[in-house]
Amino acid sequence: MGSAGRTGLVLINLGTPRSPSPADVRAYLREFLSDPRVLDIPAWQRLLLLNLVILPFRPRRSGEAYEKIWTSGGSPLLVHTVALAEKVRASIGGEVPVEVAMRYGEPSIAGALGRLRSAGIDRIVVFPLYPQYSSAATGSSIEKAVREAGASWNTPYLRIVPPFYDHPAFIDACARVIRPTFESGPADAVLFSFHGLPERHCKKSDDTGRHCLQSAACCESIVAANRNCYRAQCIATARALADRLGVEPHKRIVCFQSRLGRTPWIRPYTDEILVDLPRRGVRRAVIASPAFVADCLETLEELGIRAVETFRAAGGDELRVAPCVNDDDLWARGVAGLAREAWA
Repeated sequence: MGSAGRTGLVLINLGTPRSPSPADVRAYLREFLSDPRVLDIPAWQRLLLLNLVILPFRPRRSGEAYEKIWTSGGSPLLVHTVALAEKVRASIGGEVPVEVAMRYGEPSIAGALGRLRSAGIDRIVVFPLYPQYSSAATGSSIEKAVREAGASWNTPYLRIVPPFYDHPAFIDACARVIRPTFESGPADAVLFSFHGLPERHCKKSDDTGRHCLQSAACCESIVAANRNCYRAQCIATARALADRLGVEPHKRIVCFQSRLGRTPWIRPYTDEILVDLPRRGVRRAVIASPAFVADCLETLEELGIRAVETFRAAGGDELRVAPCVNDDDLWARGVAGLAREAWA
């Protein structure tokens, strides 16, 4: 990655509130949902939705969910990302400073870039920690990093790590972390649950306007038209992981969680799948969420608590939830390798 001390690395994750308090959750949600890449509707509609529908009610409910997973060290997502950065730093060997940043909240992207610039770093690898591309996460993080870097008189030179949804470094680490849960008992089904997106986001990623969500098989392979399609990349991740884990084809299920609002989101929905499976005779299942590299609200509370309760209430016996790669040693070495590839 270049001469010692002249190249730096910024690992960017999505973000977290400072605490589970409604005030801190409200501040986080305001920043997050004010992003036009997240709520891609006219500004006046976004303002009304935020101030009249979301912010008066959601911070307290979300705060209660965060309370269930908060650790003595703080937000799990931040704790795991910092731990990963420490191992990446050790893997690289100390010659490359490694900073952690959050797209929303703290530590900020501006702060991370500023610390590297103050240390005399001119070349910076920006690593969005999102396996699959979405404009709402990857695109927003890249836009923010470029904007903050461009605000300096002496601008740094940036390289961006692209999505790694099927990169062996990610698939190998995921498989290693998921395998103990997968092999800890019998499973009638293995669910790969990804964070959902509105269908319109996928359609907007199709430059041709003629491929994405136009047929039932539109995401089964990556072609030019859907090369930036989040859903297609999720399916590619699930296929690679299932193959690596040896999951029989009839047991594989790809689904999407965390939908909000009344507009159509990409299907099938995880919560509906969990209710339907026991009706089809599935009593024991494993669920993993390779949309995330760090355990967070969506994996620990939404899947680890609510999804388990939903499955059992529907008649299932056991839903085993696999962890994310977090600061797994193999993944830390993979991150270091991906960063080197970006500057090669």
